[in-house]
Amino acid sequence: MTLHIALVGAESTGKSQLGVDLLDHLRSQTRLRCALVGEFLREWCEREGRTPRPDEQRSIAEEQWRRAEAVAADHDLVLHDTTPLMTAVYSEQLFGDTSLHPFALRIQARMDATLLMALDLPWVGDGLRDGPHAQQPTDRLLRRALRDAGLGYSLVSGAGPERLRQALNALGPLLRPHLGREDGLFGRLLQRGEQLGGDWRCERCDDPACEHAARLLERQPRG
Repeated sequence: MTLHIALVGAESTGKSQLGVDLLDHLRSQTRLRCALVGEFLREWCEREGRTPRPDEQRSIAEEQWRRAEAVAADHDLVLHDTTPLMTAVYSEQLFGDTSLHPFALRIQARMDATLLMALDLPWVGDGLRDGPHAQQPTDRLLRRALRDAGLGYSLVSGAGPERLRQALNALGPLLRPHLGREDGLFGRLLQRGEQLGGDWRCERCDDPACEHAARLLERQPRG
């Protein structure tokens, strides 16, 4: 069965770069057939030279998932940059329209892991993004949507290698059953239950010690 990993977050929070870094790492360090599905919304905006109207949002969200399903047919692991949930959140933020949420959350519930990007990277404008003022509102709506639907996530922060380490650390429990010693150092570390670097982040309070402590307690032998 194909594993699905979602990368979600506000604009300019490093989703696409982390997706590429994860793809490179997993392809080189495991035997899993991995693929990265890019953000169709960005492709659409670049093609049309504008942002979508309210009536165009649903088809964009549906195309994002259609592409992911097509890729999943012949891969072991699919990285999603990003999922229909981001289109739904943008639609709510910009137009007050929540009609995409039921569809987007059904898709999101099919993700085996969700990595939420922290708002800790410098803003990079590209002519299409709204601006840094939009990041926190997007982040709040995204967290609320996930929380209200009972969907967990891991917060990923840091720049460059640190962001990748935190993402790999968060994905360790998911990947461990699918890897063995044949997958090199990465697989051996996972088989031994070792952390790969970075912190666990609590999905409720963003306190690094909170979820990290809970994970450590889970690993301790029961008397």
